[in-house]
Amino acid sequence: MTAPTTTRAEYCVIACAEAWRGDGEVLASPMGLIPSFGARLAKRTFSPDLLLTDGEAMLVGLDGTAEGWLPYRRHLTMVTGGRRHVMMGASQIDRFGNQNISCIGDWERPARQLLGVRGAPVNTLNNPVSYWVPRHSPRVFVAHVDMVSGVGHDRAAAAGPSATRYHRLPRVVSDLGVFDFSGPGHAMRLVSVHPGVTVEQVRAATGFELAAAEEVPYTREPTAEELRLVREVIDPGGLRDREVRG
Repeated sequence: MTAPTTTRAEYCVIACAEAWRGDGEVLASPMGLIPSFGARLAKRTFSPDLLLTDGEAMLVGLDGTAEGWLPYRRHLTMVTGGRRHVMMGASQIDRFGNQNISCIGDWERPARQLLGVRGAPVNTLNNPVSYWVPRHSPRVFVAHVDMVSGVGHDRAAAAGPSATRYHRLPRVVSDLGVFDFSGPGHAMRLVSVHPGVTVEQVRAATGFELAAAEEVPYTREPTAEELRLVREVIDPGGLRDREVRG
């Protein structure tokens, strides 16, 4: 029997997994369903040295069994030492990677109160931070965020060496494609589109001018083993398709 066609959600899992390729022994901190599947896939395949947690206080193995204790003080040491790669969400993100998870609208009287800045400033200035956006739209990919929670390239540069020394934003993954910040002046650049998506669709869903090569490739295909792991081991219940619909 022919295997089912790779779904949009599965391309997103693959794209998120690739964020941790080559990281070595660092703490993977995925925030969200698809990023967590991606981190687990990366550890099972091309990044076996990744450290995973239960999201609270324990380091866990591939089967979820606790392998060690991760108290808050040790977690902070890993953050400030750069041995952690977070994949956060973003209610808004701009072309230089400034991220907002705090409020929508004017700070004095916001239209909507969100999570607050949480650990975003410390994360972005001390260890690699990537982003996951399940619904790519001009309301999320904006010209200017309403409030800076995670620090982007332009603001880090303006703050000087103390802010840029460990600042790194490897990638952004959305339900439409994959992005990095290798455009002019560290502007966001379209790296790949997921199969079934066009560059024109991505540009129309983005609220700023997006850098891109003349020929934008598709997000890579998963291997047969990666698909098996996603479908049979990591997410046999198909929760991925609830977050990203094809």
